[in-house]
Amino acid sequence: MEGITVVGLDLAKNVFQVHGVDADGGVMVRRQIRRGQLLSFFSSLAPCLVGIEACASAHHWARELMALGHEVRLMPPAYVKAYVKRGKTDAADAEAIADAVTRPTMRFVAVKSKAQQAALMLHKTRDLMVRQRTMLINAVRGHLGEYGIISAKGAAGVRTILKAISLQQAQLPDLARLAMHGLARQLEALEQEIERLEARIVAWHREDETSRRLATIPGIGPITASAISVTAPDPNLFRSGRQFAAWLGLTPRAHSSGGRERQVGISKMGDGYLRRLLVVGATAVLRMARQRGGSAWVMGLLERKRPKAAAVALANKTARIAWVLMSRKETRRPEHRRSAPPQPAAPETREW
Repeated sequence: MEGITVVGLDLAKNVFQVHGVDADGGVMVRRQIRRGQLLSFFSSLAPCLVGIEACASAHHWARELMALGHEVRLMPPAYVKAYVKRGKTDAADAEAIADAVTRPTMRFVAVKSKAQQAALMLHKTRDLMVRQRTMLINAVRGHLGEYGIISAKGAAGVRTILKAISLQQAQLPDLARLAMHGLARQLEALEQEIERLEARIVAWHREDETSRRLATIPGIGPITASAISVTAPDPNLFRSGRQFAAWLGLTPRAHSSGGRERQVGISKMGDGYLRRLLVVGATAVLRMARQRGGSAWVMGLLERKRPKAAAVALANKTARIAWVLMSRKETRRPEHRRSAPPQPAAPETREW
């Protein structure tokens, strides 16, 4: 198949759709390919530009096609949707991908290595288990509340009340106590697994130079630093720190028409996991600033904004600083608090 310069590849589990065009935009190939035939098909092509939506298994196939000499570009599916002409078919999606990948204003996703995907899998697994732990804690608190047993908030409060129940067997019927023991065992196993995953994430953080630099920013610890380092490995994909913050959904969402400019909250686009970590870290920084004081910018932010709005604003600034450190490969310099203005000298007194 000579003359193919651009290929749009629509991924699936078993049957993939290929749409190939030449330099003039003429359609050279439009066909379905089984999973086992995909690599042999692309090995018969001369090196060309391959567009793929950034979805499940996209990074795997991108690495495989790059090994064959092709230039592979991943795109967010939401940006490709605008190029679908009519209907929703695999052939229409592949044609839209081939059209979108050549647009000069298209934004692309960096192809992750196996090691980066493995580190990100640690984060996703930990996040899943933390949510499962929260579900178990809520279940335990709800079931115990049916018997008038109220525990303090958080995991520590639930552990305390479970230990107290095990010492006082008469508080619960046998069936209820049996159910509580099952939930308690699951909760204990989850906590041990979460601790094991967190220890491995911290070990990965210590080995990664970018992650260590990001951890010098207030509000960013090993978990957040390693997550940013893995999820956004190429800072050159963003023109500025503001674009990086917008990619995380931490910038205002525009809703303007007829020359009337309106901004309605943050966009909440992009990676919700990173955004949540940054906002939680910013909340901790603001809480410490209320207790012990902070920089002039943080204290002024607390005076002007509501607590949640201040946390999002600080998370936005943290994201911009993170982009600067990644792009320049620098370590954050500590901020110096603004010193108090010099007091006027006391008037000189003379004795007559």
